[in-house]
Amino acid sequence: QVQLVESGGGLVQAGGSLRLSCAASARSFSSYAMAWFRQAPGKEREFVAAISAAGGRSYYADSVKGRFTISRDNAKNTVYLQMNNLKPEDTAVYYCAATTRFPKFGRSDYDYWGQGTQVTVSS
Repeated sequence: QVQLVESGGGLVQAGGSLRLSCAASARSFSSYAMAWFRQAPGKEREFVAAISAAGGRSYYADSVKGRFTISRDNAKNTVYLQMNNLKPEDTAVYYCAATTRFPKFGRSDYDYWGQGTQVTVSS
């Protein structure tokens, strides 16, 4: 069982930055690949970024490539999402998720989810 708690969301102006954190309770955190998804009002939850269990490989959605960076610290059981040059279209609830398989990009591929953190980007 893995419990995930996101933090770091907030309100930011376009062009600004935020760093999201996701703290995991699992003893075997380093066995899980991690990802960030987001869901805007009225839209489906979509893949943002994923990172392998050891942290050596990562994947990004085209819409965030070059602006967002996913990273992890297995000693702290935490995964991060650094978001730079934010745009109003990045406004969404951001969720972290865990899976034992990698790489995976679909919502149904992830077994554990956090409660989400709101990111709002004003123009």
